[in-house]
Amino acid sequence: MSLYLISFEKGAMDHIPAEDFPDVGKAAHAVIREAKDAGVYVFGGGLSYDDGDVEWGVVATDGVVTDGPYPESKELIGGLTIVDVPTRAAALEWAAKIAVACRCAQDVRKFMDDPER
Repeated sequence: MSLYLISFEKGAMDHIPAEDFPDVGKAAHAVIREAKDAGVYVFGGGLSYDDGDVEWGVVATDGVVTDGPYPESKELIGGLTIVDVPTRAAALEWAAKIAVACRCAQDVRKFMDDPER
């Protein structure tokens, strides 16, 4: 089995009207329940960028902490799911289900193999 990160960028769901978000949430939770029932779900969630609710920082190798990355950046992850599946094809199938539920494209990346996992 291999771990895959399925994610979408911050702002990828901005095209969805506010009144549709309850339906999107229900669809997304249904896919996650399906992944849990299939035994492939490892972890997931959306990241908060609301004013007053954001805690971020960068820790350098010398331990110095600085603010950032900033929520205005387009490279930030908006949400993620980690699945443990046997093949890339299986990861892509889960990403497709998540894409439909969340109404946005998903990025799929394989974690490097770790012999101690």
